[in-house]
Amino acid sequence: MYDIKGYIRSNGGIRNLLRQGLVLLSVITSAFMIWKALSLYTNCESPAVVVLSGSMEPAFYRGDVLFLTNGDSPIEIGEIIETGKQYILTKGDNNNVDDRGLYAKNQLWIEREHIFGRVYGFVPYVGLITIIMSDYPKIKYLVLAALCVMSLFESEQ
Repeated sequence: MYDIKGYIRSNGGIRNLLRQGLVLLSVITSAFMIWKALSLYTNCESPAVVVLSGSMEPAFYRGDVLFLTNGDSPIEIGEIIETGKQYILTKGDNNNVDDRGLYAKNQLWIEREHIFGRVYGFVPYVGLITIIMSDYPKIKYLVLAALCVMSLFESEQ
């Protein structure tokens, strides 16, 4: 059996344990700040997303990480322009029907303000880790618990 009191005494006591907890907290807050800075820079709520389905094939496959931006430039392909507004109908490349089933009730088109990001780059298959964690939540919790335990009990010299 593991003796937590003995471990704390031999590794600098409560002060060291609290310091390691603060290091973990600073890593988490730094990641959040980087995400928020990217969001501001790209003008996009989610500057990076994972493709979860095969609807975008062959352009993007399940597990690809897409990098998004949200500029003001007009949408060009297949646009319909009336009264100065753009009405957009979306469809996944690998889907037989358009995306109207995903829109709000009785909505036939989306407008520019409904688009939260446009792809400007991608990394193939890196997001498969996210898909595995979503499909098997026990693995996600096991990895998170292991990382927390490792961060608390790892002593820096």
